[in-house]
Amino acid sequence: MTKLSIYQKDFETIFDNIVQAKQTIYTQARNIVIDLYWSVGRHISERVENGVWGTGIVDDLAKYISQKDPAIKGFSNKNLWRMKQFFEAYKDDVILSPLVRELPWTHNTIIFSRCKTKEEKTFYLNLAIKERYSKRELERQIDSSLFERTSITNTKIPDVLKKYSNIQNTFKDHYVLEFVGIPIEHSENDLQTAIVDNMKNFILEIGKDFIFIDKEFKVQVGNSDFFIDLLFYNRRLSALVAFEIKIGKFKPEYLGQLNFYLEALDRDIKKEHENPSIGVLLCSYKDDEVVEYAMSRTLSPTLVAQYTTLLPQKKLLQTKLHEIVTMLER
Repeated sequence: MTKLSIYQKDFETIFDNIVQAKQTIYTQARNIVIDLYWSVGRHISERVENGVWGTGIVDDLAKYISQKDPAIKGFSNKNLWRMKQFFEAYKDDVILSPLVRELPWTHNTIIFSRCKTKEEKTFYLNLAIKERYSKRELERQIDSSLFERTSITNTKIPDVLKKYSNIQNTFKDHYVLEFVGIPIEHSENDLQTAIVDNMKNFILEIGKDFIFIDKEFKVQVGNSDFFIDLLFYNRRLSALVAFEIKIGKFKPEYLGQLNFYLEALDRDIKKEHENPSIGVLLCSYKDDEVVEYAMSRTLSPTLVAQYTTLLPQKKLLQTKLHEIVTMLER
């Protein structure tokens, strides 16, 4: 027995203490910075609102801080105005104001400067905290209009899927695959290969609760072999999720194939403690009315979604979401 193996447990305990202490220091430092920026923002906001300060005073304040101690960074004219906007964005919100203290300043500036409604801010604050997004990941999700796309799907979840707990925000009506880097004209195999080659980005798009199992996953029925394009497991739903890729327009007969795969998964692959498998049919285009007719009598937990290899236009998604919500309210 080596010395290392004798003292391994002690070493691991000390190392864990170090890691925990570092995380505690980081968290405390982040909270102190956010509280400081909140305080500065409140001071500026109140002085400007009361007419005590004109806009030029903030320039003078930035110069004063810089001259007083050149080592102090982060208090430029631009950043001071951001602190004012930060305070004003959340000052009257008892729900969101605690959430901002759980994210770094950079993440907060992205959210409050780019998200216009309380619902959108709430969505990205909660998601960034839950998924521990990096700055780049957060920006990508906002660029891809994740809030609008998820909201659209949440209003259109088939009844058969509503029995799954935590189904909200799991699937989308429109998937954005701008990262695949393939020509507009492509084959199903091209897209499947590109997704697998960029699996980290695809997981970011579909959600970090998804675990990739395999491509061309084989199921055997009778004496025949069948292959599912992409098979995942979703930890939150405790269910297998099969993605089938169709590069053309949605056709009702595609659902028969997908339902067959789900039946094979449930009979031969699914474990007893898991929920029934879910299917996602990913098409380059779908007519919502055709999809509604095709789905109206199916009892299988399936969804039909559209994909694009370009970033979507936010205004178009906002209009579509507004139309769906208006229709549901009638």
